[in-house]
Amino acid sequence: MPDDLLLKDFQPRSELLVEQHPVERAKFPAIDAHNHLGLWGGDTAAAIAQKVAEMDAAGIRATMDLDGGRLRPLGEQLARLKGAHPDRFYVLSALPWQEEVEAGGDFGQRLASRLEQDIRQGADGLKIFKSLGLGVRGRDGKYILPDDPRIAAVFATCGELKAPCLYHVADPIAFFKPLDRFNERWEELTEHPNWHVYGDAFPSYAQLMESQEKLLEQHPATTFQAAHLASTAEDLAYAAQLLDRYPNLNMDLSERIAELGRQPYTARRFLIKYADRILYGTDKPIDRHAHRLYCRFLETFDEYFPYSPRPTPPQGRWQICGVGLPDEVLRKIYYRNAQRLYGKQPR
Repeated sequence: MPDDLLLKDFQPRSELLVEQHPVERAKFPAIDAHNHLGLWGGDTAAAIAQKVAEMDAAGIRATMDLDGGRLRPLGEQLARLKGAHPDRFYVLSALPWQEEVEAGGDFGQRLASRLEQDIRQGADGLKIFKSLGLGVRGRDGKYILPDDPRIAAVFATCGELKAPCLYHVADPIAFFKPLDRFNERWEELTEHPNWHVYGDAFPSYAQLMESQEKLLEQHPATTFQAAHLASTAEDLAYAAQLLDRYPNLNMDLSERIAELGRQPYTARRFLIKYADRILYGTDKPIDRHAHRLYCRFLETFDEYFPYSPRPTPPQGRWQICGVGLPDEVLRKIYYRNAQRLYGKQPR
């Protein structure tokens, strides 16, 4: 028996014999309300047409691009997506936070004005990346958190224009803990050391959660979509408290079926109870196979299946179980909630 097997080479195969019900297409036309067409590359006309073909194969009616103005001018992105494929893409505005902060003065008002221009130009809302809290720094070197009063005008503008704000406030809680033998995301963080935000050099998870709550409280007229279940997928009781306290809050489940699928009973109760507030999303390259895994999780009661097609699970060495949601819940999560927030058809 070999005694020199490395953990990175260990790929156990389950011997369980259980029923399997692969899902080819979403049961109802879905809206992927969390994706990054700029991040995943391939922005030629042919590449975008291929993405649309992948959407069609998986039953995805529309996809939301969170990179509007981030990697190329917003107008170009709108033309590539909405102009070429009407009714298939939403596009959110991504603002140049660090650039405006470094310019000094009333950077919050300038960012708000920029957002207003982007909405008038055709953006469907605002995307806040986790860099606001874990990256953007003021001239004093301190991190700027989402509830900073200097940027309140941005969120107020969202409310005034009825433009939803999709924000990403933190990361899995393991990213904020010591990278030791107890950390369940050890392999992932070893592969991506820049994702590890433990220590006094960064805001703590608790500080970011507090900032999130203050943001929601300060802007009750603004509709928010919190990415990745508000960064609370490991603690659905707390996620429920947030939804109960803040009626302006919605959440997407992008990149969190690995967390939800290992607590299927709790996750099913949560998704059913808050079906009016949860949006479908993947945060994955537009690919029919990624969507099929998400759909299998949502639609079936399958047991112990991979949450990723990768040989080594990227987020943790576990498998997931499906939650078998009722049709009415599926309709809300797949498309109705996104339509309520952003409009029945992309503008």
